[in-house]
Amino acid sequence: MMKKLPIIEFHILQSFPVSCLNRDDLGSPKSAIIGGVERARVSSQCWKRAVRMALHESGVRLGIRTKKVKEEMVKAISLLSENPDAAEKCAEAIAKCLSDDSLLFLSDLEYQTLADYAQSKKFEAGDVKDKEVYKLLKKAKISAYDGLDIALFGRMVAKATTMNVEASVAFSHAISTHSSSTEVDFFTALDDLTDHETATGAGHMGTLEFNSATYYRYVSLNLKQLADTLGIDDPKDLREPVAAFIKALYLAVPSARQATMSATNSWDYAKVYLRTGQRQQCTFERPVRAPREGGYLAPSIEALKSELDKKEMQAGSLFGKIAAFEFGGDEKMTIDELIEKVQSHLGE
Repeated sequence: MMKKLPIIEFHILQSFPVSCLNRDDLGSPKSAIIGGVERARVSSQCWKRAVRMALHESGVRLGIRTKKVKEEMVKAISLLSENPDAAEKCAEAIAKCLSDDSLLFLSDLEYQTLADYAQSKKFEAGDVKDKEVYKLLKKAKISAYDGLDIALFGRMVAKATTMNVEASVAFSHAISTHSSSTEVDFFTALDDLTDHETATGAGHMGTLEFNSATYYRYVSLNLKQLADTLGIDDPKDLREPVAAFIKALYLAVPSARQATMSATNSWDYAKVYLRTGQRQQCTFERPVRAPREGGYLAPSIEALKSELDKKEMQAGSLFGKIAAFEFGGDEKMTIDELIEKVQSHLGE
């Protein structure tokens, strides 16, 4: 197994006009106080979910995260057993080994492995043993084209810690680089069957909260962890999984209120590093101020570059820079070219 592989760091700036990308329990856009100033915020969990769904765009088969483990096991076992009652009982026994009404993340290959185990027990539910199930799944390797999302985002199984998978990717909460306040949109809807010549008023009235912001996003991908989880020995074999992840990261936008706000903007600017040092995100502790003519993006780019240069200088040899690329801004580079440049450093 490879001893030393770099991390890939993404420092992304992404502007959204009227939007509500991530809501709290009251339906308001999420926020945070940073540097004594209110900022717009999108949780890491929200954007990770969007990236996971965007992996479909790269033709990647995802693992299944669900509480309905028994139902998925029934499907897998039924392909091998002609006895539906035995299949259901055996599926229930295996599901009980793994989960007590909690979300469980398994790949198709792992479901197939468990179905084969059930067949080896002649579909006798009483012969299913917890330790055998855990040992079996510990040996099963997660495939880049079957459970890449599990390798990327990790897995925790409270009932079987041997099945835990360390996440290879880390997301920060996205925060606005500047102060941002929530605004309220008052709206009305008209009843088509009302005679508006004789009647006035709306059929429905309501309010929606929104904000607008230039977000700073930090994402890091630990290539050593990804290789270990996927059982990859040759760095060149990381090129396709890395390409799939970068494409998904570029495409992914949280789905909240997209039908009414269509906030599907792509990256405006990104600084991408391949490094061997410790992860370092920027803080934007001092909020960016718009110039007289307006606009937060340009000063945010300058602030990001300045903070990254400072971090690199302070860290010295510990920064461990192998390569750095700029995307967006004044740089004329496509996302395909960025992916190729990153891939060129894998298995040189």
